[in-house]
Amino acid sequence: MKASRPPRRRAPSIDVVIESARWQKAPRAATVVRRAIGAAAPARARNAELSVVLTSDRAIRTLNRRWRGRDRPTNVLSFPAPAQVLGKHSRGARRHLGDIVLAFETVAREARAAKKPLDHHIAHLALHGFLHLLGYDHESHGQAEAMEQRERRILARLGVPDPYADV
Repeated sequence: MKASRPPRRRAPSIDVVIESARWQKAPRAATVVRRAIGAAAPARARNAELSVVLTSDRAIRTLNRRWRGRDRPTNVLSFPAPAQVLGKHSRGARRHLGDIVLAFETVAREARAAKKPLDHHIAHLALHGFLHLLGYDHESHGQAEAMEQRERRILARLGVPDPYADV
């Protein structure tokens, strides 16, 4: 009788949807997003899937108003999958972690203001959003420190300087 092996862990499946033509100004954005999230994925998220939507300030403002009560655009929003969805998946099937949304105008404006390469800022925000999907938060000082330290370590492996160095 042949012994069965446990299912092989795969990198997270990342569906990048480009919703705004403005992202044409960042032609490597989808690659940068996938690389940053792939570098951050712990073993428990390797057999998972998520979506990243690259959109505009207008679209993210609508989402921010609806889900957070803030009537303004923001750089990134994360929408973790509900706990009941996370718990329901068949053996070997990918589980949906949630969705991340980035707004081009805000991301580009922040990168320019901080004199950072746009790709570096995209990597940071994609990583930041992904960590929220994994349960990280920054509501308290301790949580913020833990999340920022993890971001720094992962970004350093990608060759991206500390995004908090001048903050």
